Amino acid sequence: MNDKLLVETAVLAGEIMLVSGAEIYRVENTIDHILRKAGRNTAEAIVFSTGIFASLNDPAIEAITVARRVTGRSTNLNRVYLVNDVSRMLCEDRMTVEEAYVRLTDIRDSVQYGRRLKDIGVMGVAVFFTLLLGGGARDCLAAAVTGISLATAMEVSARIRLNDFCANAFCAFLIAIATLFMGQWLIPGIKSDIIIIGAIMPLVPGVIFTTAIRDTLNGDYASGTARIMEAVVIALAVAAGVGAGMGLFQWLTGGLSW
Repeated sequence: MNDKLLVETAVLAGEIMLVSGAEIYRVENTIDHILRKAGRNTAEAIVFSTGIFASLNDPAIEAITVARRVTGRSTNLNRVYLVNDVSRMLCEDRMTVEEAYVRLTDIRDSVQYGRRLKDIGVMGVAVFFTLLLGGGARDCLAAAVTGISLATAMEVSARIRLNDFCANAFCAFLIAIATLFMGQWLIPGIKSDIIIIGAIMPLVPGVIFTTAIRDTLNGDYASGTARIMEAVVIALAVAAGVGAGMGLFQWLTGGLSW
């Protein structure tokens, strides 16, 4: 068995899971199971929210250590499931290391949903949360327009590679401006407050906060704290963006009522 390829496969599996929002203990457990497939004396994996360290050692071989920095993060539970499936098949000898590495590469590079479908999803979240919060037909129409604005802002932020704080603040700012503009001139009488609340839901770090709590309860205090701070920073960015949008709109309109 190619030990170097096995370590690379284990780290790639952990990287995909970590980027996709998996808990730290789940990532470490997956990497550990794959490394122990080599049958060496020492197989260790240490995972943080921003990096992975994996090591394989034995008197018969030269130590193999791989470190991988992880910067991007999202929520994609389907990828977590697919990686777990590859890990099980590899550990049960139903798949070779070479096949597992190729399969993991395909999972990493795959695009589950196209950009247009994601835009529709963002718009749908804004509309249905507005409906859930008591909005009417006019409010849902305004929420759909705001959702389109949010999807556009998210795409622009990704293309110019804004950091998480600036990207979320920019998106929230555009949500507030678009909603208040429509409420003042295009669709008077809409409930701007619930439209803004519904539209920012795709930005709310609920899954990140939940994962942070699970990491903390599992004893991964460093990663749990880091993810809690990430959730707090995103929440502050959203609040700052909405507040800045409201303040600018009020200044531009001379204090007109929302």
